[in-house]
Parts: sequence; C-alpha cells; structure tokens
Amino acid sequence: MNTIDETTVGGLREALRGSVITPQDPGYDAARSIYNAMIDRRPAAFAPCVDVADVRAVISFARDTGTELAVRAGGHSGPGLCLVDDGLVLDLSPMRWVRVDPETDTAQVGGGSLLSDLDHATHAFGRAVPAGIVSTTGVGGLTLGGGHGHLTRRYGLTVDSLLSADVVLADGSYVTASPESHPDLFWALRGGGGNFGVVTSFTFRLHPASAVGVAVTVWPVDRTPEVLRWYREFLPAAPDELSGFFALLVVPPGPPFPEPLHGQKMCGVVWCYTGDLSDERLTEVFAVVNEPAPPAFHFTTPMPYPALQTMFDQLLPEGLQWYWRGDCFETIPDAAIDVHHKYGENIPTGLSTMHLYPVDGAAHQAGADDAAWAHRDAVWSGIIAGIDPDPANAEAIRQWCVDYWTDLHPHSMGGSYVNFIGPGESQERVRATYRGHYDRLAAVKRAYDPDNLFHANQNIPPAPDRPAHLP
Repeated sequence: MNTIDETTVGGLREALRGSVITPQDPGYDAARSIYNAMIDRRPAAFAPCVDVADVRAVISFARDTGTELAVRAGGHSGPGLCLVDDGLVLDLSPMRWVRVDPETDTAQVGGGSLLSDLDHATHAFGRAVPAGIVSTTGVGGLTLGGGHGHLTRRYGLTVDSLLSADVVLADGSYVTASPESHPDLFWALRGGGGNFGVVTSFTFRLHPASAVGVAVTVWPVDRTPEVLRWYREFLPAAPDELSGFFALLVVPPGPPFPEPLHGQKMCGVVWCYTGDLSDERLTEVFAVVNEPAPPAFHFTTPMPYPALQTMFDQLLPEGLQWYWRGDCFETIPDAAIDVHHKYGENIPTGLSTMHLYPVDGAAHQAGADDAAWAHRDAVWSGIIAGIDPDPANAEAIRQWCVDYWTDLHPHSMGGSYVNFIGPGESQERVRATYRGHYDRLAAVKRAYDPDNLFHANQNIPPAPDRPAHLP
C-alpha cells in the first residue's frame, strides 16, 4: 500500500467539504482517540465526511492511490479496526442525524450516529430499535455485526428491523440495498460487518418502547453455580417481554448499590421488562429472583428506555483499557458453569466482567438463512471483557480474558457475534462465526468489492472466482 504525502493530502482536501486531519494538525491526537485506549495507532490522515459526496471522494482517493483505508463510525471497535497505521481513516462521525417518520413507523439514521442519537429521536414517539446496551456505541458497526441488546427477545436482532441501507461501494457507486434492490448486498450487510461498502444511512422499522421495567439483581459470586443453573432454565422459557443478561462483576462504588456491597465480586442479572409496568405486576415478575438463592441486592423500577440505555455510560467512558473475546452458546452445561465460577472468583480488576446476552425469543423467529447473522439457533451471545483505566494492568486483563475464553470455548458453538472477536484472532475465527454463510458472503464480497478495498475489519476475502449467479 502507498503512503500519503502532503501533495496527495492537498488533492484530498480540495475534493472534500469536510476537513482532512494529519499528524501536523492540532486535532490529530483527538481524532485518533477511540473507545479502547489499549489501541494506539497513527493513521496518516483522517477524513471526516459531512455527506455522501465526501464519502465517495475518500473511497475514490483510497482506491486510485492504493492507500490503506479504514472506516470509522462510532469508534467502539474493540480490536481498533476503525484505525489503520499510516493509512487513511474515512470518518463518518459528522454524519450524526436521525429522521423519524411517525406515519410509517420508521427512522432513517446517518452512518455516524450513536445509539444515543437513535434512542433520543425515537423515544419522543414512544418507539425504539433493539440495539445495544451502551448509548455511546455506533449504530453502524453494531448493526452491520447483527446487533443485540435489551429488546432482542421482544423484537429481534437489530438487523431484523433494518429495512434498507444506502451504501457507497468500492467503485464509488451509490446504491440502496433492500429486499427489492441489491438483495444479495442487503442480505450480506445484515451481519457481515463492514466488508461490502460504507453505509451512509440506515432505515429501521420502529417498535413500541417508551418506559420499561428495569431490575438489577446480584448474588455473592460463590452462588454462581446455583444462579446460572436456574438462569439457563428460567430465561429461555420466560415470555419474550422479559429479558435479562447474566453478568459476573465487581460491584461499582455508586447507586443503586448500597455501600457495603461496593467492591465485592458478584454474579447478577440486569433485567428489562416490556409488559405491564404497574407496581403489582413488576413485583410479580421479579419475585422469581429469590428462587436460585437469596439475592444480596435487588432493585426494581420503571424508567424511560433511553435511561436504561445510558445506565453503563458513566461506568464505562471512552479511554479505558479493553481486551475482549466472545462466543455464542446454545446451552450452558455444568462444565461451563464451573468455568464461569472459577473466573468470576478471580476477576482481575474492578471493571472487568463477563456478560451472557440472550439472543432467543423474537430473534429465533427469522429463518436461519434470512440474513448473514449465522447463529439463529444460539440462545446467548457471550463476551468476556478485561477492562481497567491503568495501562499497567493491560497484560493482566488480557491474560484473564484469554485464559477464561480458552477454558470456556469448548462449550460454545464455535463462533462469535462478529463484533466480539478480539484483537489478533485468526481468520478461522471469522469463518467459524459465519458458519455455512461464509462462502455466500465471500461471493457477495467478490461481486461488490473484488479487490478487497474494505479489509480493515473482520475480513471476508472475496471468493476467487465470481459466480455467474449469486445465491
């Protein structure tokens, strides 16, 4: 790949409405700062794009000059795939906008938008899109990976609500992908990551979600075996209106937790209920938390859905050290529970954690081949995350995560939610994540990006020969 010099940067500046940021500019260090502070990369230039014309110009520049290209939307990429050393970063962050159409119950969302933008705009109409649990997450990266969150059991994956996407392709052309237009590309975008083009806007179907019932329940970490054995049976049999992700954690020093619990290792469930929010009904729904063992703490309240989405924002701000890995699970066997108990007892830092997100319920209503997301039979999507503010602890959190994942992986389905694949994992992990969809994705890649311009991602190289007819 070629490097960028001042002459070529000058040509790029002239082609854009937005600015170009290089290492000589005052805003360079801020531009290369992303959510995961463990990632320290130095791109040659950033191109914040204010519109589709800018996106097309940046793609054409990278293609014509042979410059390494990365695409940044929200900047939450755990492995830092939105940055590339010595190359060019196409930055969508200026394209943060949401337009809600209450007549059609849809929202069009700019490619640089965050979940906070989407939640704020749709909440005004009593609506939401099932997406994520941290409001600073980018809509683009989450959606292209498949997307799951608090509302998945009720309304499906994020991609199940995607109606269309406006995309700039590697050749600079601009298309709308939908079930009627470029259906092969639309299929691939729904879980295939950033392999196929730059999505400048998404159009989503909206769902009723104004206030939700929220509960947080924690038990001492030595109760992990009893709680997980109960949870694995209870939640899949529960109505789709109830969701709850299981976590291993260190209790943070703040509300709603009482001070005596601060700093203690716990297992717990963060609940979301979208049914009747009367006090009587919430009490009835969450009475079950006493079944596995008496909780050390339980808190229940109705709250606006965007408030739930921001619950972890202050606890997990940008600039922490992160190392994560994930897998999908159909079951939680006793041997896996033993692994969770072992590593829950040995959480290395106050922010390190493990989550099991339910991806059943409404997410199982779609067909196995309806989208690139290849785990319609999964019941949980798990992530192990070593997190700490101190770079001196980077190796400790990385090793805990790797060891935990290594011991747990034999009990998984072999692949992961693609956004949870960690730094340095092999190409075989990507193939395992897409299972029987991988070859079809490679064929779509060949049709839309035959030279693999978009490869700074969990990459799917183009198939070696373009088929006469894509599936």
